[in-house]
Amino acid sequence: MSCIETIADYGLRSLGMGERLLPRSDFTLCQQFTLIGSGMIWNIYFGVLALAAGFFLANALAMAKAAPSPVVRKPAEWFIFLFRGSPLFIQFFLAYEALVLLPRAGIDIFGLTVETGWLTRAWAGALIVLFLNTAAYSAEIFHGALMAIPKGDLEAADAYGLSGWKKFRRIQWPTMLRLAWPAYTNEAIFLFHATTLVFFSGFPAFQQRGDALYYAKYFADKTFNPFVPYPIVAFYFICLTLLVIWLFGLMNRRLNRHVPAARRPRLRVRPQIIR
Repeated sequence: MSCIETIADYGLRSLGMGERLLPRSDFTLCQQFTLIGSGMIWNIYFGVLALAAGFFLANALAMAKAAPSPVVRKPAEWFIFLFRGSPLFIQFFLAYEALVLLPRAGIDIFGLTVETGWLTRAWAGALIVLFLNTAAYSAEIFHGALMAIPKGDLEAADAYGLSGWKKFRRIQWPTMLRLAWPAYTNEAIFLFHATTLVFFSGFPAFQQRGDALYYAKYFADKTFNPFVPYPIVAFYFICLTLLVIWLFGLMNRRLNRHVPAARRPRLRVRPQIIR
């Protein structure tokens, strides 16, 4: 089987398309690259959706934490502390154990039965955990940036008669994003790396449609050689990290387009070793 045929058969296997049976022997480098790359689709799925949804929740939490009313501020502070204070893997485990306790027949709400079985699948349950986790970390980043807005900018907005929502939308929110974006870029990178924990969590992959680590472990177990599949996983994540840096760099330049090029903040990637 040529490499082109291997890609055609296994390129979308993680989505249930193509050859259903995994290769059993005579593993080639092309097979390993193709299947692990196929599994990366799920890692990208987890990262993109969790990051997109978490961005909006993080903004809401940051504003709530900065609110003067304790009724609004305290729940946001507790949420952020809870998800930042506990390990992500423990969050996966507890979420799965809690979701399994839901009635298999579904929950009856106003006469309508809401199915709950899908929540125990990796594509939904693990995504929810990643979404809540990144929202908490991002909220702390945005809150710090919100508190760091120069006082002169706020005084200038008041002098121009801006107040309330218009002041936030035109002055505070754009400035907050500009200040927070380099740190938020690192959070986005770490989130994509954290998607590998889904493989070790209790959330099962549907019909052997696993992520990159699922296929890497398969090849490592079959060949008794972990020094080929796992470096392939690392290679894919390095490529993904470079793509994230490039995309966020474009957004950073967009946010700072009014600043002279020599004074624009540059993105610096600082990997988080321990979270």
